[in-house]
Amino acid sequence: MSVSALNSGLSGFKAYSSALDSSSHNVANASTAGFVPQQVSFQEQPAGGVTATISQEGASLASQNPADSSGTDLASEIVQSIQFKAGFDLSAKIIKTADQVLGTLIDIKA
Repeated sequence: MSVSALNSGLSGFKAYSSALDSSSHNVANASTAGFVPQQVSFQEQPAGGVTATISQEGASLASQNPADSSGTDLASEIVQSIQFKAGFDLSAKIIKTADQVLGTLIDIKA
């Protein structure tokens, strides 16, 4: 049980780290004319855990006038960054708890 929790925490850690990287990339390029922001989607894995897929699907702002504006919606990016950080922090707590449980199990066996 602890090993699967550790694996789930690690996969979440990686997925939310990638999502935060994508969001920071979008914010950094928000003033670039014609920039198409990256979109993040999360997929649950059959064996447990999660992965993040990053794609560039386009955005409504860029399609209105691609030469003059970026497709980045800063309000959405801020909200997503807060959500991604919360997921990242939660994954870190899962890893810490799983580590403590495994340490206790090892101490009991020793």
